[in-house]
Amino acid sequence: MADFDIALAGIEQRFGSGAEAVVALTGIDLQVGQREFVVLLGPSGCGKTTLLRIIAGLLRPTGGEVRIGMRALWSGETRDNAVVQELGVVFQDANLFPWLNIEDNIALPLKLRGRPKAERRERAQELCRLVGIGGFEKRWPRELSGGMRQRAAIARALSYDPKILLMDEPFGALDAMTRDQMNLELQRIWMASGCTVVLVTHSIAEAAFLADRVVLLSPRPGRIDHIAEIDLPRPRDLYVQTTPGFQQVVAQLRRRLDAVTS
Repeated sequence: MADFDIALAGIEQRFGSGAEAVVALTGIDLQVGQREFVVLLGPSGCGKTTLLRIIAGLLRPTGGEVRIGMRALWSGETRDNAVVQELGVVFQDANLFPWLNIEDNIALPLKLRGRPKAERRERAQELCRLVGIGGFEKRWPRELSGGMRQRAAIARALSYDPKILLMDEPFGALDAMTRDQMNLELQRIWMASGCTVVLVTHSIAEAAFLADRVVLLSPRPGRIDHIAEIDLPRPRDLYVQTTPGFQQVVAQLRRRLDAVTS
């Protein structure tokens, strides 16, 4: 059995062709271990979201290979949808269906997979408790705050027990205090669920707080410039951000980010 959940080899992504082609990513080699929390960090336009979309199977790379566990995500132009079933994706916008209540939004992936109604309801209620919105199962998305809607989106992504959770700046639209709270919650959910997480962010502090490793991408064409190991004990609380060790990690990441953009 592979000891990694994600393996990227020689990933390249071009948009367009000929003289007008834009090279977004080139030479990306990366392995993400089982139950690891990896954060993609870099300047705007460096290809973080593009790389996440490639891992999610939403975009076929123009070069290289993506493997989830032991299986290739693509064979030529054909995507292995059985592999995709192992992935959960959360975007910056919660993308909840306004005509479904929270329970039904969370259970929708299970409904599409033909699971019985009782099982769907039980799983949705379990996940509501896990993400901290127990008691809100029958509410409509418009009745929830932005942070609560994002909790529901995470619950929906976890509903079918994916091995891997892919997150594209899920808290970028939230205010600072709510974002801090959601980072605490995400750490707790990740530790409880046992899944592997790859998260995109622009926030150096968020990357340092959440990650086991931070993968720093260079400006376009995006390459892996540096991988930083974050050796801070878990679980991390918000007060860790006041410690010299955390501040040193942030300073090192900032210096490295400044170096690749200068």
